[in-house]
Amino acid sequence: MVVLGGLALSSVALAGDVSRAQFFSPTLGYDYPYTIYLPDAYDPQASAPYPVVYLLHGSFGNEFDWATKGNLPQTADRLIEAGHLPPAVFVMPGSRSWWVDGHNEAARSAFFNDLLPHIEATYHVGTTREQRGVAGLSAGGYGAVNFALERPELFAAAAALSPASYIPAPPKNSSAHRHPAFLNAQGEFDQALWEQLNYTAHLESYRLRVTPRPEAEQGDTPPVPFYISAGRRDVYDAEFHARQLRQAIERIQPGDVRLDLYPGGHTWRVWRASLPAALNFMFQSVDATPAVLPDSQAE
Repeated sequence: MVVLGGLALSSVALAGDVSRAQFFSPTLGYDYPYTIYLPDAYDPQASAPYPVVYLLHGSFGNEFDWATKGNLPQTADRLIEAGHLPPAVFVMPGSRSWWVDGHNEAARSAFFNDLLPHIEATYHVGTTREQRGVAGLSAGGYGAVNFALERPELFAAAAALSPASYIPAPPKNSSAHRHPAFLNAQGEFDQALWEQLNYTAHLESYRLRVTPRPEAEQGDTPPVPFYISAGRRDVYDAEFHARQLRQAIERIQPGDVRLDLYPGGHTWRVWRASLPAALNFMFQSVDATPAVLPDSQAE
């Protein structure tokens, strides 16, 4: 049994190792927490680095959520054992913001400037686009979409589960209206900031970067394949907004976006159900060369 933050993840011993860590973030000025999954037989001296996926939590969530509520360790163990995924590292960071440089925390800058370099210096993970992916749920899906569109040179694939990527504004029942990331000095929701940070602000620059141009001297950055999912009974109308997101990205990269719809709402039941499909989709693009295989799987 692996115990994380006082919570038992499973009554059966996990193949992968799950632990919590933190480091001082110069951007934030305080410690940056994260939970990390290392696959069975993780070898820091392996000849090839492990692919790495960053999993972002939702609004008012934390670094434990994917491990304790999302069944990430069990899902990763199962998919790796079945050969659907290579042995991979999963990083589940914690944030006080919506993965943006909002009014309360520079979460976006801390992710790129502090977390990625720390993980790549501390663990034997890939440092190239081909070996890196990003995913998230709800507000974390909002963040994953923004990260991939803004920095397509960093991610081979992205997944957004019930992404809170609402346009033109979040619904009135969304926690965005009360989250400190989007509250101005008067305690009011900052619509201008929302529009400035949402994915629509990144679409044109992303299009220009990933659309091939014959006159270019060097190859353009490849498009980032996107997996999107939503529950059909989502109280935030996530299915509608997910369809809008898919249409917007498909106009740039036809055939490189997948949308799955599930029965259910804005709940962990939907996110747990869609996680295996999301990871299988991502690892069609994220480097699938195994860094090391347990003896039982070696040829």
